Amino acid sequence: MSGSGPGGTAGMDESVAHNARVWNYWLGGKDYYAVDRAVGDHVTSVYPAIREVARADRAFLGRAVRYLAGEAGVRQFLDIGTGLPTADNTHEIAQRVAPESRIVYVDNDPLVLTHARALLTSSPEGATDYLHADVRDPDAILRAAAETLDFTRPVAIMMLGVLNFVPDTGRARSAVRRLLDAVPSGSHLAVTHPTLELGGEANAEAMRFWNENATPPITARTRDEVARFFGGTELLEPGIVSCALWRPDPGTGAPAEVAQFGAVGRKP
Repeated sequence: MSGSGPGGTAGMDESVAHNARVWNYWLGGKDYYAVDRAVGDHVTSVYPAIREVARADRAFLGRAVRYLAGEAGVRQFLDIGTGLPTADNTHEIAQRVAPESRIVYVDNDPLVLTHARALLTSSPEGATDYLHADVRDPDAILRAAAETLDFTRPVAIMMLGVLNFVPDTGRARSAVRRLLDAVPSGSHLAVTHPTLELGGEANAEAMRFWNENATPPITARTRDEVARFFGGTELLEPGIVSCALWRPDPGTGAPAEVAQFGAVGRKP
């Protein structure tokens, strides 16, 4: 039901559960308040698989970035909806494959901003930067990111668990389109997004509880709605699937499906 990086405008209110902090709690982090733990525990009691959603989303990030920096040869990453730093952030994964990789993180959560220094530990050959900006203002993101990224060369646009915080689907699609229009052939778009098409009624109940008791509210979308974000790209195999089923690591057994779509598309 959830996502990894907030797209709302909430500040650091300790009285209301906030996605970035609850997500951090589910991933085993330490950057959360009592209210986040309480809401996170209630959601888990309603929908026990939510922790697996969080872990599967994070694992998708690792597999996608390893593919993009490796086989696809991408050396630039625009990670929008970064969320709180945790183990194996985008720059760490990418620079492990290609030390010269350049990464720009984007989030509009003040709490993420206070932890952004942890995202700026670049390899000497590469670069990282952090922008305090909103996914709904792609032009501002592109202007600021151009100080670190070369938009004449391919860029991987990472939008994991962030478009679900833009309730207006038209506005969400417009933001994605603007970003894709700004990058050249060979660029990629990676998206994860919660859905009610997977996870059953417990997932729907958990999402209702979240939207009544936490911030920012979440908008689930169907496979067809997620597919429209990838207009103008070529979806890589296996297409839009539960993010746990997107190119699972060999030798890890059959992963369990989670209620979070994941996909990667290439701009031809």
